[in-house]
Amino acid sequence: MKSFFSTGIRHMLLSTFFFAVMNFFIKKAANIPAMEVVFFRSFIALVIGLVMLRQAKESWVGSHRGLLLARGIFGTLALFSFFITLREMPLGSAVTIQYLSPIFTTIIAIFILQEKVKPMQWLFFAISFAGILLIKGFDSRISLLYLGMGIFSAVASGFAYNMVRSLKGKEHPVLVVVHFQLIGAVLGCVYCLFHWQTPQGWEWIYLLIVGVMTHLGQINLTKALQLEKIATVSIYNYLGIFYALFFGYFFFDETYGVAALLGMALVLTGVVINFYYHQRLGRTTAASVQP
Repeated sequence: MKSFFSTGIRHMLLSTFFFAVMNFFIKKAANIPAMEVVFFRSFIALVIGLVMLRQAKESWVGSHRGLLLARGIFGTLALFSFFITLREMPLGSAVTIQYLSPIFTTIIAIFILQEKVKPMQWLFFAISFAGILLIKGFDSRISLLYLGMGIFSAVASGFAYNMVRSLKGKEHPVLVVVHFQLIGAVLGCVYCLFHWQTPQGWEWIYLLIVGVMTHLGQINLTKALQLEKIATVSIYNYLGIFYALFFGYFFFDETYGVAALLGMALVLTGVVINFYYHQRLGRTTAASVQP
């Protein structure tokens, strides 16, 4: 019997689910310092990544170390600040704000990759930021401090993604991931040397699950992008907001007003429309240079 979804879409659905479970257990481990969670997440994923590099017979050293270092530092900063927002604000709000990262990736690419932004895209960006104002303005649980931290996480992710794009074709994809996890593990280890807090009971299991879910999410995401066009599978990534709303409501007693839900919808609308507009521009440009 033929499946309703293609193999690539099924991998993206799995990836989105695994990352949603990762976020859930990060919030469950709220008593563990965020940087300590970064350490466990990065260390477990690093071990798995090194095994994969060994199987691929690739060196872990790399030749573009400056870009790899920058990718790792920005990625770690994004993780650290995102983990804090997961604990300090409703799950759905934290995840929605993180979805601003594609917008910041596009804006930062203007300066790093000399890419152009069309005037229409600024309208899409404004729609998303209007959504953030609605989320903050009508939800007293979100302080300006943690809203700022969530936006900082999205900006840092934007820088990290630009580093990844700069490394395309220059380094093995798994090596790029490994360096990200390596830097996260090293910075997390330094923090733990001075601020170690021993996990208690189930917290060990939570941290283990975070690391495993990270790996499973990355693997399925990679397979999805290898099997299908980005435009085909990327939309399913935004199911993460529905997982966040579900987990938040049933496990953390989080509810949202109409204005906050409208704000989340505006954020996703701006991001998704911008993505498809960018894809359409790419197809138009490609068609114009055909012989």
